[in-house]
Amino acid sequence: MEASGPQDESERPLHRPFLIGVSGGTASGKSTVCAKIMELLGQNKVDHHQRKVAIISQDSFYKVLTPDQKAKALKGQYNFDHPEAFDNELMHKTLKDIVEGKVVEVPTYDFVTHSRLEEKITFYPADVVLFEGILVFYPQKVRDMFHMKLFVDTDSDVRLSRRVLRDMSRGRDLEQILTQYTTFVKPAFEEFCLPTKKYVDVIIPRGVDNMVAINLIVQHIQDILNGDICKWQRGAVNGRSLKRAISEQNDLHNGVSSSTGKRALLEPSCRPH
Repeated sequence: MEASGPQDESERPLHRPFLIGVSGGTASGKSTVCAKIMELLGQNKVDHHQRKVAIISQDSFYKVLTPDQKAKALKGQYNFDHPEAFDNELMHKTLKDIVEGKVVEVPTYDFVTHSRLEEKITFYPADVVLFEGILVFYPQKVRDMFHMKLFVDTDSDVRLSRRVLRDMSRGRDLEQILTQYTTFVKPAFEEFCLPTKKYVDVIIPRGVDNMVAINLIVQHIQDILNGDICKWQRGAVNGRSLKRAISEQNDLHNGVSSSTGKRALLEPSCRPH
């Protein structure tokens, strides 16, 4: 949906995109859930210019590190899980531009060198935007912009094992990974990420393995793409109604009572740590 000139821009219907925030602990499966949603919607093979659904990661908004901070990061001694590690002002401005239907450029962050690269990723106007990250709900002005908020809740041991494999693939030492996890990652999750779960509309235990929840979220998005963009603006389509739909579907799927079904799907499947 790239604008080729002023005339095309003026003729393009203006509407607010539906913003969905997706949070959860490190390696909980946030990006995998978003990718599965894109796949089920058939948007993953669509050209970036024409996509109706876009995914943006909070990881792109890590601050540019000072030389001292970068030296600490290379030793695993910098806290990337603290709210101050993110450029929240740029993140908020980018979301505002997205809401206004503008083409935005998002930074690219290199986790091997711990630096922001020169090249940027261009995102074109879309009907639905998935914004995922560990602390997307922490800054209130960012949190308040989302029309729906999801939390991917995955067992802490599973998350740790995934993080170890991911960081080792980036060339990092195992001992350094585990030290960083116990020193920064786990405490930051408990202090900053986990408390934001109270703000969400839907909790998804087990991440991408929970296809009952994901299929209903996909259907919810499909309704918007099929023309209910005005309907949700009137408040008829929202996270609350989706939560109710997921709960009811889970009851049918598992053959359990309403209260039990809701708890099984919408509440954490285990203690965070």
